[in-house]
Amino acid sequence: MRQTRLDTARIRAARRAIDPVFLDTPLYRCEALEPELGCAVSIKLETANPVRSFKGRGTELVASRLAEDGARAVVCASAGNLGQALAWSAHGRGLDVTVVASRFATEAKLDRVRALGARLELVDGDHETARERAAAIARHDGVRLLEDSLDLETCEGAATIGLELVDRLATVPPYDAVLVALGGGALATGVGHVLKALAPGVEVICVQPQGAPALTLSWRARHVVTTDATDTIADGVAGRFPIPAVLDDLLLVADDAVLVREPSIVAGMRLLLHHAGLVVEPSAALGIAAIMEDRARFAGRHVVTIVCGSNVDMGSYHRWVGATPLTPDQGVRGEL
Repeated sequence: MRQTRLDTARIRAARRAIDPVFLDTPLYRCEALEPELGCAVSIKLETANPVRSFKGRGTELVASRLAEDGARAVVCASAGNLGQALAWSAHGRGLDVTVVASRFATEAKLDRVRALGARLELVDGDHETARERAAAIARHDGVRLLEDSLDLETCEGAATIGLELVDRLATVPPYDAVLVALGGGALATGVGHVLKALAPGVEVICVQPQGAPALTLSWRARHVVTTDATDTIADGVAGRFPIPAVLDDLLLVADDAVLVREPSIVAGMRLLLHHAGLVVEPSAALGIAAIMEDRARFAGRHVVTIVCGSNVDMGSYHRWVGATPLTPDQGVRGEL
């Protein structure tokens, strides 16, 4: 049987290098959501930490290993969450961090990167342009390039979430599916690896916006499919060029990959606010959106959704959650 690039023993060991502030995040059944969704829903809350996303698990591994090796600098491309997590992890270890981002990235995320002491370079274009620029800086300056989802630390850091899910598998009722936001793939391949290794009966369902479908299309085609553009409010998962090695891992651990519409993402954010008291960024509502769009599939089941981030521009957030409820046939940009 083919194996992923990840290693379960390394993932267990990773917990010792990750600041406990990122570990053992809440997992709880949210019964208030269940009448709206028609199934039992548990939330794995990855926003209750200093960087308000799961990314700190991976950047803790990166920064700790760089410090051990005597490295002094690292550069990454980021839509915002990885950059601020890397800045947070590097700050206490004396590392210099450069974050390259699109100038169209969420301003609240960019402000937080600056506040955490990283050097921020903005580029015209999207996240793929930022990736190219970060790689050029790494080559020119001779520093470590952190590539989210390609570098194993990002995947195996995220995989510690899977260990925590497995530890709680004996919930009542036991959960039988985990919904994972799909962007670059670190979260999905990490959590998926652990679940397939330790709890193979649990269905791993990846969720991506229709407006940024590249990795889902690649999973379905079983080869890399790129897209010319993205069009989604879920900026944290808006990539166009899947990484081949990540796709290879995803093909081994994902049971399904689904696409959801923008109005469903907004509706999911509203549900999490009004019924769970959670302010989340669009990427974190993808799991709820998937349930809403296929209620029959999940009826009578117990599903875990990973709420992966809450770094959102509040002006945009209030426009989304305060708007008149949308229907699936309404246009994306015109209605949002």
